[in-house]
Amino acid sequence: MAATADPLQRGLSAPDFSLPGVDGRTWSLADVRGPRGTLVMFICNHCPYVQAVVDRIVRDARDLRSLGVHTVAISSNDVTAYPEDSFDNMKAFAAQHGFVFPYLYDESQAVARAYGAVCTPDFFGFNADLKLQYRGQLDASRKQAAAPDVRRDLFQAMQQIAASGVGPDEQYPSIGCSIKWKDAA
Repeated sequence: MAATADPLQRGLSAPDFSLPGVDGRTWSLADVRGPRGTLVMFICNHCPYVQAVVDRIVRDARDLRSLGVHTVAISSNDVTAYPEDSFDNMKAFAAQHGFVFPYLYDESQAVARAYGAVCTPDFFGFNADLKLQYRGQLDASRKQAAAPDVRRDLFQAMQQIAASGVGPDEQYPSIGCSIKWKDAA
């Protein structure tokens, strides 16, 4: 288990990327940028923390889109060591859960490193100017989904960012499986 223990670096610019999506398209940050904000999340298929909340992630992405906040998911795990996170399995996972956002593969892990991602799920909420305003949890769920009426931390933070450009002062770290880094060559 890993947590996003680093303090929020409010105002940090979103690193650009160009990554293949499960839809066969190559996506950049400009392609996924929303007019009122952008949510970049690092997830994977096999993580029990992601599996517990994937339907909530899809729900929140759908709700955020109506506020002008666009979402992208990136998988950066070492697929040699974790074949369940392979690109083909990413396609199946996205289809099974009805992803309403691009799901991208970061084979080199350079994008995860540029963002400072440490776990799955790891959420980065940017304002319309692509400045970091939120780095926290989806909600209080862990390996099991929390109660249906749990506070929607990520959604509420992004709602605030869409309205004001600034995220909440109080943020709770996301907890999940560590990113599965490739062995250094």
